[in-house]
Amino acid sequence: MYGASTYGDEIAVVYDALHGELDPAATGTLAELAGRGPVLELGIGTGRFALPLQQRGLTVHGIDASAAMVEKLRDKPGGRDIAVTIGDFSRVTLDETFELIFVAFNTFFGLLTGDDQLQCFRNVASMLRPAAVFVIEAFVPDLQRFDRGQRFAVTRIEPRAVWLEASLHDAARQAVNSQLVRLSGDGVQLFPLRIRYAWPAELDLMAQVAGLRLRERWSGWDRKPFSSASAAHVSVYERPR
Repeated sequence: MYGASTYGDEIAVVYDALHGELDPAATGTLAELAGRGPVLELGIGTGRFALPLQQRGLTVHGIDASAAMVEKLRDKPGGRDIAVTIGDFSRVTLDETFELIFVAFNTFFGLLTGDDQLQCFRNVASMLRPAAVFVIEAFVPDLQRFDRGQRFAVTRIEPRAVWLEASLHDAARQAVNSQLVRLSGDGVQLFPLRIRYAWPAELDLMAQVAGLRLRERWSGWDRKPFSSASAAHVSVYERPR
């Protein structure tokens, strides 16, 4: 059974070792968009985005389905000062409103149906202040990564271990079902991952249905222009004026 918390529950023990480094431009861009806050991060995880924002004096809230990931956040300095709601961020709506709501590092694609993704936009719209923004960081789908609907690759080599990725692509559902595999002298570890990817234009349509519109799109946190050659995007949505 694969649920909203499965990836986080399984990967929490090694997540920061794999993804602990943060693009230094991310904090500055998010802080500028947040103004005086408060900020809500969807899929807050171990806090690698939230804690640097908190250190800049912003009040940060989070939603995450995985209690195991949030426990890693709690173990870090300042982590117990961040209010976190455990739940599926496509369904959870908080009573407070925010100047910035964001979901980073492809986490939006952890919502496994188009309906869930659209519901997330609607939830976000209900929690945004009048001049606030919703920011999504995600990859641009590249179907050439797959050969006959499959992908098998070495993704990381450590002194005493190797990481593999085995994936199946379902083009009709825009879904990818993966296992991240760590082979070491201690044995085999499996970390399941499922996503439902969406194209930038598809996200724009979801935003429109939810009452938002695209304000800006960059190829990364450094705000370089987005183009047809961009492998990723940072998209900023706002309520039409």
